[in-house]
Amino acid sequence: MKQDYKTLAGALTNLLSLQTPPLAITFTQQDPPGMPRYEGTLPPPTPDGRTGKVSAGCVFWMKAVDRTFHTCAEDHGNCSVGSLTHGFITLDVAAKRADVKALVDACWVTPEVFPKIPVVKQRPKCVVYGPLADTKMDPDVVFLRLNGKQAMILHDALPDLRFEGKPQCHIIPIAKEQGQVALSVGCMLSRVRTGMANTEMTSAIPGHKLTEVVEKLKATCGADKAVATYAAEDARRFGYRAS
Repeated sequence: MKQDYKTLAGALTNLLSLQTPPLAITFTQQDPPGMPRYEGTLPPPTPDGRTGKVSAGCVFWMKAVDRTFHTCAEDHGNCSVGSLTHGFITLDVAAKRADVKALVDACWVTPEVFPKIPVVKQRPKCVVYGPLADTKMDPDVVFLRLNGKQAMILHDALPDLRFEGKPQCHIIPIAKEQGQVALSVGCMLSRVRTGMANTEMTSAIPGHKLTEVVEKLKATCGADKAVATYAAEDARRFGYRAS
C-alpha cells in the first residue's frame, strides 16, 4: 500500500465530523486473496433475467460500513443502471432491460441520457468494499456519506467539486476514470433501495487524490472554525445562540 489509510480515514472523519466511516472501493481483475465474497442468496430472476444478492450495487455502500468483502457481476445484477456504471454490462445490454424501460416510461430519464452516463471503462472481475481504515489495497475510490454541512466544508476545500444528480452511482466512475472529486445529491432509485437518510448526500474521491483532499480540508477547516467563532460571538448581540 502507498498510504496510511487508517490515519487518512481518521483525518477525514475528524475534519468532516462524519457519522459514517469512509469506505474504500477497489476494482480488481482477479479474486482478492483471502477476502470473503459478499454472502447472500439470489432471489428468483425477473422475466428479463435480473437478479442479484442485493437490489442494487449502491446497497453495498451500506453493507460495507463495518466489514470488507468483494463482489462479482452477478451480485450487482438486479440493477442494470448500476451494472452499467460499474462496467459489468454494456449500454446495449442495459437498454434492453425491463428496469431501464420502467425508468424511461416513468419519465425519470430519457433515452438520450444513457450514452452520457460515466462508466468504468474496463470490466472488473470483482469490486471490493470496506472501511477505508481497514483496507489492504490502494482504493480506486474513497466514498463518503455527507450531510449538508459536511458537503459545504468539502466544497470550501474543493471549489471545483463536481455536483451530480441521478443516477447516484455514476459518481464512482467519475472519480475512478475522470479523476474528479464528485458529490451527488442522490437519486430516488438509490435512496429507496439503500434506505439512505433524506439528509444524506454522497461523495466519491479518487484514491490517488485522497492525501491532497485531506490537506486542503485541514486548511479550510481552520478558516471555518475561525469564522464560526466570530459568527457565534456576533450572534450574542441579538440575544440568541448560534447552532
